[in-house]
Amino acid sequence: MEDRIRVTVNNRTREFKKGTTYLEISREYQKDYPEDIILVLVDGTLRELSKEAESDCELSFVTTADADGNRTYVRGMIFMLVKAVYTCVDAAKLKRVRVEFSLGGGYYCELDGDVTVDEELTARIREEMHRLVSADIPFEKRSVHTDDALSLFHQYRMYDKEKLFKYRRVSRTNLYRLEGFEDYYYGYMPPSTGMLRYFDIFPYEDGLVLMLPQKKNPKKVPQFVPCRKFYNVLQQSNQWGRSLGIDTVGALNDEITRGNMNELILMQEAFQEKRIAAIAERIREEGGKKFIMIAGPSSSGKTTFSHRLSIQLKNYGFRPHPIAVDDYFRNREDTPKDEDGSYNFESLGAIDIDLFNQDMIRLLNGEEIGLPSFNFRTGMREYKGNYKKLGPDDILVIEGIHGLNDALSHSLPAQSKFKVYISALTQLNVDEHNRIPTTDGRLIRRMVRDARTRGTSARRTISMWPSVRKGEESNIFPFQEDADEMFNSALIYELAVLKQYAEPLLFGIERDCPEYLEAKRLLKFLDYFLGVSSEDIPKNSILREFIGGSCFHV
Repeated sequence: MEDRIRVTVNNRTREFKKGTTYLEISREYQKDYPEDIILVLVDGTLRELSKEAESDCELSFVTTADADGNRTYVRGMIFMLVKAVYTCVDAAKLKRVRVEFSLGGGYYCELDGDVTVDEELTARIREEMHRLVSADIPFEKRSVHTDDALSLFHQYRMYDKEKLFKYRRVSRTNLYRLEGFEDYYYGYMPPSTGMLRYFDIFPYEDGLVLMLPQKKNPKKVPQFVPCRKFYNVLQQSNQWGRSLGIDTVGALNDEITRGNMNELILMQEAFQEKRIAAIAERIREEGGKKFIMIAGPSSSGKTTFSHRLSIQLKNYGFRPHPIAVDDYFRNREDTPKDEDGSYNFESLGAIDIDLFNQDMIRLLNGEEIGLPSFNFRTGMREYKGNYKKLGPDDILVIEGIHGLNDALSHSLPAQSKFKVYISALTQLNVDEHNRIPTTDGRLIRRMVRDARTRGTSARRTISMWPSVRKGEESNIFPFQEDADEMFNSALIYELAVLKQYAEPLLFGIERDCPEYLEAKRLLKFLDYFLGVSSEDIPKNSILREFIGGSCFHV
């Protein structure tokens, strides 16, 4: 019959009435999924559940345990939070709600205006959010002309969005509405508020933290873990950006169109150099430090940072010597394996800890030793006559993912170590309600670097990224608050530069590849930025580690 369509799910085909929503279809299959279905793939294309099925199709469902599903859950929760804030706070006193950054497993937000975030206000916002969940209100979507969207954003006093959309090339824009409250979000929404059952909020510092489930356990809200040092370094970068009037992509695009990029690049580089110099000065002031332990997640710019810190240490009379923990890898045949049988180079067990500690203690005692060099081609540790002996002014700058974990350097006296955590903590947001995940910035950095230095395709980099992230969650992030200093390697202008390098790589991923959806998401994200040439970027910039042209061997 013409009003019936054939829908195939998991190689089983059933008939449904034409015009049935994917949400209605998903309810027939929810029992087969342990987690909530929140999106659907229709013949390989991601769709919202509120859409209607109009023709024969093959479906696969996306749950809150999947990356796209988790992002959609977070997006819906942020919309619901913003709506609740505007309900609970006098609009005349509220300038804007800013979703700033991830913190301690949650999302840190601030309310600009004549508003004090305290327990009483937080309780009212939480109660309003629970009301919205109980009411199970649909997220309504409508398409408007981009010029009309600009007028609406101005009317709603969402000036960051107004600024952003001045640079949008598309003729139409999708807006979402929740109980009459309209907003724009970068990506798809859940079908309704009833799905957003798992959350908590509470005041923290000058704002509030929205705690949400992680995709590995999407029905459990984790306990908030205060990260004072992490919070401070993020706020420092955010405040610097605000002092320049550049805290969103639209504001950065304004600077680009005004021709101010050369000055902005120099200011950002000077800001970072000042921070590196301050770290070196603290090392000198504390005294007795022989081992500078540097760690951070993938594509943080650890190598360039190590070189620049070494230069600053030389200014204070030190003689720094770089050591890579990777040179202490166990021989390939002795490397531990994952459950799937592949070598786990991210685990602490991949490092010959005993040899590392033995060598470092001998150096600390004034002995001369031969340092190893790991041959990644043969998978064997080699000795090539690299002898080292520490004098009074010598200091070792040790870089490796386990640098902050005392299990790596267990035999070294605590007073001889100085730990530095480095990560690219993006200080820009798309707009007031759409944050830029730090992981996206690092993924784009790595994609560009791997294509340039290793000939690795963007598809391969994207496919490996979940494994890389898993290793970071286990081996790096749990130890970040143990650092003596934190350094933010993100550059306020970098995504406008990386755009030129990353887009051709992403466009090269074919539609039938599993990585296509992620490539499409990143391309849409990069489209918000105006492009900037790399010619004015200094040769010692951390960004040069990824795009090439560095004065260091990186």
